[in-house]
Amino acid sequence: MNDISTPLAAGARLHALDNLRAILMWLGIVLHVTAIYGFEPSPIIWRDEQRTVVADLLMTSIHAFRMPAFFILAGFFAMLLARSRGPGGLLRHRLARLALPFALFWPFLWVASGFAALAFMNRIVLGQWGLDQTVIANLPIPQGPSTVHLWFLWMLLWFCVATSVLLRLPRAWFAPAASLLAWLARQPWGFAVLALPLLAAGAGYPRGILMASGAFLPPWNEWLHNGMFFVFGLMLHGRQTELFAQFQRRWAHCAAAGLLFYLGTGVVMLRHGPELLGAYSYHCAGWLWSFASIGLALKFLQSRHVVLGYLSDSAYWVYLLHFPLTILFGALLYQLPMPALVKIAINIAATTLVCVGSYQLFVRHTWISTLLNGKRHPRSARVAHNGVGVA
Repeated sequence: MNDISTPLAAGARLHALDNLRAILMWLGIVLHVTAIYGFEPSPIIWRDEQRTVVADLLMTSIHAFRMPAFFILAGFFAMLLARSRGPGGLLRHRLARLALPFALFWPFLWVASGFAALAFMNRIVLGQWGLDQTVIANLPIPQGPSTVHLWFLWMLLWFCVATSVLLRLPRAWFAPAASLLAWLARQPWGFAVLALPLLAAGAGYPRGILMASGAFLPPWNEWLHNGMFFVFGLMLHGRQTELFAQFQRRWAHCAAAGLLFYLGTGVVMLRHGPELLGAYSYHCAGWLWSFASIGLALKFLQSRHVVLGYLSDSAYWVYLLHFPLTILFGALLYQLPMPALVKIAINIAATTLVCVGSYQLFVRHTWISTLLNGKRHPRSARVAHNGVGVA
C-alpha cells in the first residue's frame, strides 16, 4: 500500500494527497458494497435480490478513476522514495511496507473472504446459513488461491521492485518516455492518447473493460493497464510543480469532460453500439477524473483535516480488512425486507464502523501500525505533574 505519509522534499508534506488517499480508500468500501446490489454483470457472484440502478452508477463511476488515481499516487511516491533514499532504499522500504504485510495478512484474508462468500451463497441457494460447497460447484469462479482484493498490493510490490532495478540504469534511457508523458499531460487532448493503451489492454474482456483477475501471475493486460498509471505517477514526481498547478486550474474542466465521456459510454452500451467505442470513452473518463481528483485535493484539501487525516492514517488497515466484511454484512442483510439503497447504506456504515473501530482498538497504538505505516500513535494519557493533570 502507498505510504503517503512519507515526507516530501525539505520535510514538507502534501496533506492533499493524504486526504485524497482517505477518500479513495473509503470509496473502495462503497464499490464493493454496491457490487452486491447492481444489475450489471460482475465477477462478484454473491448478489442480493434487491437491486438498484444507483448501485450500477456508483460502481461504474468509482471504478473508472479510483484505481487509476491510486496507481498514479503509488508511482509518485515510489519516485519520491527513490530520489530521497536511492533505488536500494525504495526496495527496502517497499519490501517492508508491501511484501511483509502481504505475507502476514493474505492467508487470513483469503480464507476469511472465501468463508464469507460461501456463507452468502448458502443463504442464496439453500436459504440458510452454512458452508456447503456444493452451492458453488458449477459456478465460474477461480480455483485455487488468489490475491483476492490484495491484487493491488501484490502488483504494486512488483512495480516497485521493477522501478528499483530500472533506476540503476542510465536515466537518459527513460528521459524521452518521461518527456512524452509530460507533454501529453500538458495537452488538453492528451488523455485521448493516454487512453489508447488501456483500450488495447481491455480489448479481450467483456465490453472492453479490464477486470482484475486476482492471479499471482496476472496476464500482460493487467500489467499494461495498471502500469500506465504507475509510470505516469513516476513521471509526475519530477514535474509536480508544473502539473500540479495545471491539475488545480483545470479540475472543473476535467471533471465535466470526464462526465461527458462517462455518459457517452452509457449511451453506447444502452444502444448496443461498438463495445470498443464505449470502452475507449470509459478510459478517457478515467484519465480525466483521475486528473480532476488530484486537482480537487490540491485545491481544496491542502491542510490536514481531522476526519480525513484519521481516515488516511487508517487507510491501509481499512484496505486490508474491508472486503470480507462487505460480504458478511451483505449476507446478514440478505432477504430482509428493505430497499436496496437502505441495505447499501447499512452495509457501508457497518463496514466502516468495524474497520475504523478495530483500527482504533487494535492497530493505531500497536506494532501493527508500525508495520503498515512506519509508526505507531502514542496513547493520550493524563499524568500527574506537581499535582496538575497534563495531557
